[in-house]
Amino acid sequence: MEQKNLNVSVNEGDAFFCHELSINYNPLQFVFDFKSITPRIDVRSKQGPVISIKHNVVMLDPYHAKKMLELFAKVVNDYEKDFGKITKPKAIEKMEKKLAEKGEDVAKAIVPTYFG
Repeated sequence: MEQKNLNVSVNEGDAFFCHELSINYNPLQFVFDFKSITPRIDVRSKQGPVISIKHNVVMLDPYHAKKMLELFAKVVNDYEKDFGKITKPKAIEKMEKKLAEKGEDVAKAIVPTYFG
């Protein structure tokens, strides 16, 4: 049997920190929209802050979305076995408490503000 060579090219992509995630679906696929939101503030500019939003979109068929859910649950479970239960950061709890005392919407506590 003749042996053939196979050339493979891998595009690694850029590292990406996700600040926000939205997930939508239609009958054929799930669409994961990972967003990175970064304020750009130039003190020399009179225009004020600029918000830079990058998107990385991943589309999966329903079967693979379910398999991803199973894998993600396993990895989070393994992480908690190794490092302890994942809990809400104290800073967010403190912010939620302040908002609740002011009668403001506690859901805003996890939405970052990018305007100084």
